Amino acid sequence: MDKVLSGGEFPELRKNLLAGVSGDVFEIGFGTGLNLPHYPSTVKRITTVDPNPGSRKLAERKLAQSSIEVVHRTLSGEHLDLSAESFDSVVCTFTLCSIANVDAAMGEMRRILRHGGRVFFIEHGLSDNARIQWWQHKLTPLNRIVADGCHLDRNPVSTISGSGMRIESLDNFYLKKAPRFAGYIYRGVAIK
Repeated sequence: MDKVLSGGEFPELRKNLLAGVSGDVFEIGFGTGLNLPHYPSTVKRITTVDPNPGSRKLAERKLAQSSIEVVHRTLSGEHLDLSAESFDSVVCTFTLCSIANVDAAMGEMRRILRHGGRVFFIEHGLSDNARIQWWQHKLTPLNRIVADGCHLDRNPVSTISGSGMRIESLDNFYLKKAPRFAGYIYRGVAIK
């Protein structure tokens, strides 16, 4: 997944999204640290979680090259041992598709976000085209096995809105070099 999500259009998508991130930052699904080089220079410290201990090892090179202090916890996003309303920004990129209890994780993100705080997200998910949706539903069981639990047919906006967040901005589009069943993108910002 590190190789797939680090090339092509992904760096520019990350850079554009993260330009607006500020204050105390929490990132769910830190993975191998692909967002790290794209945070604005004003961000000095981020708190991160990821349930996969192996991904932290893969992130070491990016961590060593970054001036950002990363406080990392190897745990699931469904149960965060963090104080309520302690972050100004939450970052979620290509993560909601693979969290087992995505509604619980979104509830936790809302809980730790300060009033007026923002969730910055880039996720892939359910297409706006019925024919592609059919393929997404059919391929999701296999994709969950080969891609670490990834659902092709989730609607991240429904998940985010369902947690009580208000969508402030949203762009939907297909990645240029990805199969349409896997490349329908939701990029936006939600506010608490």
